[in-house]
Amino acid sequence: MATGSSSEDQPRRASQDESAKQQRSDSATHAAQPDWADGLRQLYDSVVDEPLPDAFTDLLNKLDESGSNDNASDADGPDGGAN
Repeated sequence: MATGSSSEDQPRRASQDESAKQQRSDSATHAAQPDWADGLRQLYDSVVDEPLPDAFTDLLNKLDESGSNDNASDADGPDGGAN
């Protein structure tokens, strides 16, 4: 007895519905954005993609090293590392 729609079609159809809703939402959001929003997004993306300066990387490494030294000394504290 065929009902016209199988249970296997329902997840696929739900996925297609969600995809269509997302596309409509994206296009409506894009249409509502001011002209400068794309430029701002491109600027943000370019800054995010820039590599960290060497001095900043060195500072982070030093902080990591001093943090691991602090954690090791905490375990040897007067309470035996218990909080």
